[in-house]
Amino acid sequence: MSRYKIISWNVNGFRAILKKGIDEFIEKEKPDILGLQEIKVEKNQLKELPKCFNRYHTIYNSADRKGYSGVATFSSKKPKDFKLGIGIDKFDIEGRVIETIYDEFRLFNIYFPNGKKDSIRLNYKMKFFEELMVYLKTLLDKGEKIIVMGDFNIAHKAIDLKRPEANSNISGFLPEERKVMDAFIDLGFIDSFRHFNKEPDNYTWWDPISRARERNVGWRIDYIMISKNLKKNLINSTIYNEIYGSDHCPVGCNIEF
Repeated sequence: MSRYKIISWNVNGFRAILKKGIDEFIEKEKPDILGLQEIKVEKNQLKELPKCFNRYHTIYNSADRKGYSGVATFSSKKPKDFKLGIGIDKFDIEGRVIETIYDEFRLFNIYFPNGKKDSIRLNYKMKFFEELMVYLKTLLDKGEKIIVMGDFNIAHKAIDLKRPEANSNISGFLPEERKVMDAFIDLGFIDSFRHFNKEPDNYTWWDPISRARERNVGWRIDYIMISKNLKKNLINSTIYNEIYGSDHCPVGCNIEF
């Protein structure tokens, strides 16, 4: 029997979070797989990492644009293989996807686009979802077991943000974005957190400008989605809302085989 403890975290800058206690969090939780989003750094820009990272095989996918986007996956067990991106240049230049392949499953660490800037970025975001789902469907149709973790930049339902009515015209909770989340789940995925917890006031992102975290006026936009054929393997799912250091908090789950 093998168990994987998986944690996902939008750190809003890897170098910044290194100064804010991420090593203490990793030492305590000891995830088998750690996926970070919005790292805003290239591997060659990093100096020596804290000792807690020594146990991991590391994969980085940085954006072409300096100080922007990017994801990193840290795995205690070396993946059988990995892929960067989804094979479409206009998305892959932003360093948003790492796919790692293990004996038991495929794992996608993804920083989904934000659509708040303008209609061009919103369309970019929706197209990213569309192309990703085409790829995921080909894998699901083959019976692959899949985990997708990361910052989806969408609150799926009204329960997933504090003020749904006030934000109904804001990207992140637009009707078309909520529909694409419906389509994503209908493709054959389970929202691991909602599988166990149906309660309100569980958020993963808070606006830092308005000090919203102090009042827990937040959004749940960070997810770990599992394909339905992993349902029996899912042990639990967690939001680490007591962990600071970013405008997001980590999310995690345990999978057992």
